[in-house]
Amino acid sequence: MTLSPHDLVMDRPHAADGPEALDAAAAGVHGSPASVACLDPTLTIQQVNQEFDRRFGGPAEDLCGRPFCDLVHPSVRQPLMRQFSRVLEGKGHRFATEVITVGQDTAHTLPMTAMAVRGGHIPDVAAILVMLPAADGESADSGVVVPRKKLLSEVDARILEGIAAGVSTVPLASRLYLSRQGVEYHVSGLLRKLKVPNRAALVSRAYSMGVLKVGTWPPKVVEDFVK
Repeated sequence: MTLSPHDLVMDRPHAADGPEALDAAAAGVHGSPASVACLDPTLTIQQVNQEFDRRFGGPAEDLCGRPFCDLVHPSVRQPLMRQFSRVLEGKGHRFATEVITVGQDTAHTLPMTAMAVRGGHIPDVAAILVMLPAADGESADSGVVVPRKKLLSEVDARILEGIAAGVSTVPLASRLYLSRQGVEYHVSGLLRKLKVPNRAALVSRAYSMGVLKVGTWPPKVVEDFVK
């Protein structure tokens, strides 16, 4: 029989349940250790287990009370919020996706599972359990991403957005009040910065680094990367 989120935690999670209850919930889903956090309906972290603590450099007291989205890269926040909203609206009780989690100086692309918890006979979502792989269980290809830093000038950012949207050099130059040679100069600089050979690879690399936001059109550079 498939366990529901309610079966896993028996009721609305309380502070007294402690990290052990989150470990038990993770074991019930994955059968192995995981980094687990319990979020309230505003997606604020209420509890974390020791694995979650280790992954994000705790202590738990500093993690609890923070919005969960603070721990993921800005490029993936919007699509992630849409998936959380569906669960909170009762349009599903769980989802699995990939997120870019942000540590102190690096970021990782990781699989994430989120499950709704309904306490007792209350139909509304009382909490959401978020599960990520245990820090020690990371695969070598978990996708270490370049740390967030001021990588682009304002002009570089607008040119990268234009290239990602398929705008060619001449209209891009007109839009940005640059000469054609000026655009090509900035494109050459972007190719060097991101260490790629051509425009197609530039866009792909920018998405993989989280420089371009996921799930938005027209393409938009994450402001954290703009000087």
